[in-house]
Amino acid sequence: MSSIRILIADDHAIVRSGLRQILSDSPDLVVTGEAENGVEAMHKLRNGSFDMVLMDVSMPDRNGIDTLKLVRKEFPKLPVLVLSMHPEDQYAIRALKAGASGYLTKQSAPEQLVTAIRQVASGKKYVSPTLAMELANAITDDSERPPHEKLSDREYQTLVMIASGKTLTQIGEELNLSVKTVSVYRARLLEKMRMKNNAELTHYGLKHGLVD
Repeated sequence: MSSIRILIADDHAIVRSGLRQILSDSPDLVVTGEAENGVEAMHKLRNGSFDMVLMDVSMPDRNGIDTLKLVRKEFPKLPVLVLSMHPEDQYAIRALKAGASGYLTKQSAPEQLVTAIRQVASGKKYVSPTLAMELANAITDDSERPPHEKLSDREYQTLVMIASGKTLTQIGEELNLSVKTVSVYRARLLEKMRMKNNAELTHYGLKHGLVD
């Protein structure tokens, strides 16, 4: 049985260690690299040889969605399985649209993770039954979709962060953007959501479960 060489990209050492431990029980799954942020992940990919990437969607310096788009651009055939603490309804569809081969929450059972890794490494997509239903709903008539699903990735990230109580400065630091740029995203999403201020955005985020 040929082994599947995996790069784990997650900013928490304890999570990387736990994943390595889970995968060590499967002889065909070999962790051959680890990265704690998007920049390090790209460096490892450019200088190593991997069959797939197991990536967190929330990383410092450059978030997982941005890194995912970069991986797709430089390594179009490399499967990426997104593993996230965020519920599927928050980021799964965006991750798949950005090029992920699958999406799994960190609450998933170890057996589910192993199945998902083998499936995406073989060139297939992996989604849970819950997410499959979510995807079916996403392709319904545009007018039926909630306003936040029509936002761009950056606008959506800004919405979630504002709803979480972060300031524009904090958002800028986390997304590696200037405060001016973040302000532009905020203005755009207010317009698209037809809202007037942060309080309304926060209320919307809480109501729709976009905030942890």
